[in-house]
Amino acid sequence: MGTRDRVPLHINPSAGYGVIIGTTPSTIRGQARVLVVLDQPLLAAVVRLTLEHGFCITQDASDLVQATKILAEWHPHLVVADMEIDSLELLQRIGAGAGAGTRIPVVGLTRRGDLKAKLEAFDQGVDDIMSMPFTPEELLARVLAIIRRSYGDVGLRPVLKLGEMALDILNQRVRVGPEELHLSGIEESLLYLLAANAGQVISRGEIIDTLWGADYIADSNIVDHHVRNLRAKLHDDWRKPRFIATVRGRGYCFVPTAHDVEPIPSTG
Repeated sequence: MGTRDRVPLHINPSAGYGVIIGTTPSTIRGQARVLVVLDQPLLAAVVRLTLEHGFCITQDASDLVQATKILAEWHPHLVVADMEIDSLELLQRIGAGAGAGTRIPVVGLTRRGDLKAKLEAFDQGVDDIMSMPFTPEELLARVLAIIRRSYGDVGLRPVLKLGEMALDILNQRVRVGPEELHLSGIEESLLYLLAANAGQVISRGEIIDTLWGADYIADSNIVDHHVRNLRAKLHDDWRKPRFIATVRGRGYCFVPTAHDVEPIPSTG
């Protein structure tokens, strides 16, 4: 199926679903406000860390009630939403919260990877749809594309600093001190999951569910294998960890550290 320009749908709210479509505001002053509607705290933290890479600020909602309140009070520029959280009613409330003559772009997340689920999401009015689990760089790239298409250029591409570590998700670069590391996709996603939940112990089962999906049948040591590889590339001694600590019998924990966002010049 070839690609084509999507024409915004004008959906009758009396039909019971859909985003009420008008036009988006032309520009964003300051950072883009993104509402994240997810009922999985670990995954929500990854989304938050990914999108707060300089050009976004986020607020989280785990259900319709919280989402509706934030829509009314905060007026987000974009919504990232789990399409399995009452998606029809959620999209209707997003449309209602946008106000007359405006619209809020939506990135839908789904655990279903089939074409039918994605087409249903587009029919409901989302601007883009992603299957979970997803990689942080894909989420950031898609959100950035929609924000630029809807509001114009947002400018900076930042580096997030976590102590000695610098993360440039958009360009898929990780540095520890002067050394640039070459991580696999799983290692990068694992690092973001742990870093996004710094100070919190994450079990092996939670890591598998978040990175591979709840239906994935994994070898018992698959998480330990990837943690060992990641530690080796980070030069992180498990006996005196700088980044990833083992909590015996429970799982793994990213060592908390102060972090800030450092802008880097755009190359394109």
